[in-house]
Amino acid sequence: MYLLNSVLYSAVFDADRYTDIAQSSFLPLVKGALFYSIPMTLISFVIGIMLAITTALFRISGIKLLSGIARVYISIIRGTPLLVQLFIIFFGLPSIGIKIDPFPAAIIGFSLNTGAYASEIIRAAILSIPKGQWEASQSIGMSYGQSLRRIILPQATRVSIPPLSNSFISLVKDTSLASTILVAEMFRKAQEIVANTYEPLLLYVEAALIYWIICFILSLVQDQIENKLNRYVS
Repeated sequence: MYLLNSVLYSAVFDADRYTDIAQSSFLPLVKGALFYSIPMTLISFVIGIMLAITTALFRISGIKLLSGIARVYISIIRGTPLLVQLFIIFFGLPSIGIKIDPFPAAIIGFSLNTGAYASEIIRAAILSIPKGQWEASQSIGMSYGQSLRRIILPQATRVSIPPLSNSFISLVKDTSLASTILVAEMFRKAQEIVANTYEPLLLYVEAALIYWIICFILSLVQDQIENKLNRYVS
């Protein structure tokens, strides 16, 4: 009987302790997401998309030099792990006198990575537009740039939205890698709390749930955007 009471007391004590840790860690984790993870995702994605559009246009330009530069860039980024890229930028560049703070280093790494992968999505979307669209726009006197800006890119945008949305959601999860270069994002906060509480399972599961909630909300937004775009497609 005494042993049973001890076990029950220990279980209740542990449950209370786990609850206290989860509650006290929730706000720091959310702050890490709001002040670092989400801004890092948004900034990196915007820069990455601009880089991706430029790279995609280089690929389809027909100019060998531009196309070659784009191919080499895409090959290097897609052929190396994102974690290695972050380490080169943050830990490697200081050896040649280029020192970058953790947050900007993460932005650079994620932007370059997003740009390479998204450029292939955008290039494929542009090439999916029927050639007749180009011919029709040129027949009414549009230049190449006008045809691209007014006719091709708007249609390619609708085609590329679903895969780009998936890339954005993946980028939210990839920001956890920034913890390895000392960015105080959500996963880094979880690691710091684990170092004090010695409860890795509880903290990492809590962080995973917050990531899941963010990605679930983004998935709902993605569905709404796709539904609106599909209303104009017969």
